[in-house]
Amino acid sequence: MFAAAFAFSFAFSVASGQALSAQSPSAPGVRLDAGRFTVVAEARDARLARTLLAAAQANDSFPGLPRPKAQVLIAVAPNAERFRQWVGPHAPEWGAAIAIPDEQRMVLQGGRSGSDAGDPVVVLRHELAHLALHEHMGRLPPRWFDEGYASVAAGEWSRDEAFATSLTMVWRTLPSLDRLEEGFFAGATEATWSYAMAYRVVSELQALDPVNGLANVFTYWKASGSMEKAIRQAYGMTGEQFEKHWKARTRSRYGALSLVTNVSAVFGLFGVILLPLYVSKRRRDRRKLEAMRAQDLAQEQAARASALQALLDAGLDPGLEPSQDPGHAGTELGRAAGPSGVSGVS
Repeated sequence: MFAAAFAFSFAFSVASGQALSAQSPSAPGVRLDAGRFTVVAEARDARLARTLLAAAQANDSFPGLPRPKAQVLIAVAPNAERFRQWVGPHAPEWGAAIAIPDEQRMVLQGGRSGSDAGDPVVVLRHELAHLALHEHMGRLPPRWFDEGYASVAAGEWSRDEAFATSLTMVWRTLPSLDRLEEGFFAGATEATWSYAMAYRVVSELQALDPVNGLANVFTYWKASGSMEKAIRQAYGMTGEQFEKHWKARTRSRYGALSLVTNVSAVFGLFGVILLPLYVSKRRRDRRKLEAMRAQDLAQEQAARASALQALLDAGLDPGLEPSQDPGHAGTELGRAAGPSGVSGVS
């Protein structure tokens, strides 16, 4: 992210110039110089300062641009509060770092900043790309190109996630390059979308020439002062044709993916919501079935008890057949007890 407003630039110049002298005795500042870079930070961020200085020196070339030569000041704010004090009221709340191209300076957040401050080495590379682009091209690039180029130079592949995970890709109309600029001033959500689109545009522009990348377009752009003419000369297409190209490529690559991703998310959400309802219904059905079984058993037992009571009420021994006479049965048994052919009278 970069800013060029005079008030902001002046506020930062004063703040960064006084950064070390403003430290308390318990938090002395450090200054590291190497090559064209100077890093200032509090002592507790000295390790981070050394890491940033080493990273800046190790990778000091940028896609399509000549090697930068300007001296750069990198100020590390110890926390988010100090960062806001140094950058002043002109920077948006969602900004993680600020570059001042006119003065070749930047402010990054230090070790006590939150996770939203991002990877400091990637953020540094992003801001250095702003400075390198401005050093070579001046104010020619519009904001969307400046941000898109810095994201490409920093290898911020995560910018694509805004397309891959956004359901708005299914129906949202991609803006023209002229209108892309407006998104950077419309709040954090819209700015995130605009950063992602700017990244896509510059990526597609660079991919048009696998050998030279953006080098030729920068040469023609600086010579003519016109991006339209530079695209014609470098890639043999009009600006309008390029707009159609990058939009078609973006929709082809991310439109279906965002739909599948979000449909899967919707099904997953329904699963989370419906699973407890399904389990609850199964439990209710099981309780109902057990109650019905218990009721059937009780009815069966009651029927048996009722039948037995009816027999007892009729005066019958439940162990005999209903047609048998108890006295007759005894006579038959007595006759059967004697031996064959013997009378029972003496």
